[in-house]
Amino acid sequence: MRRISIFGATGSIGQNTIDLIARAPDAYNVVALTGAGNIAQLAQDARRLGADIAVTAHDHLLDDLREALHGSGIDCAAGTDAIREAATRPVDWVMSAIVGAAGLAPGIEALKQGATLALANKESLVCAGSLMLHTAQAHGAAILPVDSEHSAVFQALIGEDMAAVERIIITASGGAFRDWPLEKLADATLEQASSHPNWDMGQRITIDSASMFNKAMEVIETREYFGIYPSQIEVLVHPQSMIHALVGFNDGALMAHIGPPDMRHAIGFALHHPQRRTLPVERLDLAKIGSFEFRAPDEARWPALRLAREVMARGGMAGAVFNAAKEVALDGFIDGHLRFPQMAQVVEDTLEQLNSDNNVIDATMTLDNVAQVDHLARQAAKAVIKKRAG
Repeated sequence: MRRISIFGATGSIGQNTIDLIARAPDAYNVVALTGAGNIAQLAQDARRLGADIAVTAHDHLLDDLREALHGSGIDCAAGTDAIREAATRPVDWVMSAIVGAAGLAPGIEALKQGATLALANKESLVCAGSLMLHTAQAHGAAILPVDSEHSAVFQALIGEDMAAVERIIITASGGAFRDWPLEKLADATLEQASSHPNWDMGQRITIDSASMFNKAMEVIETREYFGIYPSQIEVLVHPQSMIHALVGFNDGALMAHIGPPDMRHAIGFALHHPQRRTLPVERLDLAKIGSFEFRAPDEARWPALRLAREVMARGGMAGAVFNAAKEVALDGFIDGHLRFPQMAQVVEDTLEQLNSDNNVIDATMTLDNVAQVDHLARQAAKAVIKKRAG
């Protein structure tokens, strides 16, 4: 029986993971489940899976969690330290699906235990890719991608020689505004940005899809995961979201991964790796689909892609600045302080401010230093938003 923990259990990735695990309950011993404010869901899943411990990120919700789990025998805890402690509990496999930079520390702790880390948290590699990879190597741990794009690349590379790879192409749906006139983007509402044409995801990642900040993050992740040059990474808009990535080889061949827009495929591949097992996902009828569309991304519409390449060129901890500024800018849009296109402007202004400070960007990459850079970038981004509002 495999011991597993799920960090970010109440989000869309966590819920899809639980769906797969609940289909074979005798195969898994669930150690820890963590969530944020959805205490009812967290408690329900902890009872359903027989978890050893349930942890909410919010200290003030600990009593609510205890009440929801009263009589179950399941331990309860709250706060970031408790989540980090839960990650030190020995398991075989961990789903890292906490949204944002908060997912980095528990992911590092899980790697230190030698666990296989199924990584859905984009921020970990963007903010601290070399730290994550070195920690995994030092402790004999493995990192498996759960983003549909990186899982697709990973699968396309099985049995291949990286020296033969010329390019990696990751696809993007284009999000809610892919066909909007540019001049209309400034009037895009929160409700419109929160509706994805293909995927069923949480609000923040759906908005990041519309702005393509999620794809910008994935470009940086691709460099970290697969160790290729930024110039070898391409983005292609593919509205159907069925070809998740392509790998181009030195003989001119392109290897494509095709599947339905269902995150249970990538999750299931990571859960069962190195085996393939039956998954409850749609089987595509290519004749019925008929054709696939592709187009080059317009960086005037999606400046986040240009910013990602600037981050990779700058190196150091520019990725941590990029991510923190992006999260603050997203909060600004959700709270009504920014228009949709202004999110990219806030991130660019923050990068310009902090990238000139070599002591910040080029500091040794440790967890504490990444946290410090994250804090500085958030303060800078908030100041940029305040200045714009003023």
